[in-house]
Amino acid sequence: MKFSLKQLSDKTDVPERSIRFYIQKGLLPRPQGETRAAVYNEGHLADLLRIRQWQEAGLSLDAIGSLLQGRSAAPIAPARPGTVEVRSHLIVADGLELVVAPERAGLTQAQLRQLFHAVRTAYAEVLGDDAVEP
Repeated sequence: MKFSLKQLSDKTDVPERSIRFYIQKGLLPRPQGETRAAVYNEGHLADLLRIRQWQEAGLSLDAIGSLLQGRSAAPIAPARPGTVEVRSHLIVADGLELVVAPERAGLTQAQLRQLFHAVRTAYAEVLGDDAVEP
């Protein structure tokens, strides 16, 4: 999915000005395109939700920057009502879905992709189907 700055702001409840500041500070990658034609993707949405979650947990922007760059591990607090968390969904087949909270599971994006591929491969093997899309 692609979003405008306004749509991204509306979806995350983060002011547009703050999003621009996070980009300037290096917490978020730059969007595709420039000015009003700039386009944001699901990666921006996920990162922005993480930033918001960590800010609500009391982390400074410097600490959040370290987390996003992988220099330290994210603090994992117990989930509680009202908490916003990022989830990755893998639709394996109609009626079969895998939901993962990458931070809680301690998975990097590369490991998450590897896990999803392994699940799809295992499901295909169970069905006796050798054709698994990458």
